[in-house]
Amino acid sequence: MKLTEFLGAMLGPDYEVVLHDLTDPERSIIAIANGHVSGRTIGAPLTSVALQSIVNHSYETGDYRLNYAGIAGTKLLRSSTFGVKDEHGQLVGLLCINFDDSRYRELADRILKLRHPDIFVETNFAYDEKRAAVQGTPPGESESFHNSLPEMTDDVLDEVLAARPVADRLGHRDKRALVAELEAKGIFRLKGAVKQVADRLGCSQTTIYRHLHRLNGDDGTAA
Repeated sequence: MKLTEFLGAMLGPDYEVVLHDLTDPERSIIAIANGHVSGRTIGAPLTSVALQSIVNHSYETGDYRLNYAGIAGTKLLRSSTFGVKDEHGQLVGLLCINFDDSRYRELADRILKLRHPDIFVETNFAYDEKRAAVQGTPPGESESFHNSLPEMTDDVLDEVLAARPVADRLGHRDKRALVAELEAKGIFRLKGAVKQVADRLGCSQTTIYRHLHRLNGDDGTAA
């Protein structure tokens, strides 16, 4: 935890430093410096991207991931994550650094406007943060930050449903495929996720459990 504090103080207020304890993904943040960058606090959950990486075991083939897109509200962050492993090579934590360069972009715009007319700068150099986040990042690769599990689950559901018809028009096969996609993302490992998904899809929790049972076999149950 002192390392988190040290890195936050050394790097400065534009760098958020976060330490996650993976034994409790629902309240995984145990230390955070410069939390104003994403708006998170101690006790916030894992991100959906981190959760999926645990489910698909991607950290088994690499110790860290550098310079991917993080989205905090309207801000586009440059994010990097280091996997903390125990003596057996098992992933037990994550050390994440999220850089907000918006102050530097604003400064660059002001410098350019000293030399060029505003309209020239806006037309030729203005940085469209929303467009960059959408066009500069492969689908499903950007990371969003939340302070609660319901917020995160809703965000993942919105992403998955965006490529499908309206939720209340989904057929049986569509719902089964959607549950399979959410299971692959690890969402059902989180407390309350089954109820939240059932409410959004307009079906019973029993239906969600039935789909999960078929996906996972006799040993598969939802959290």
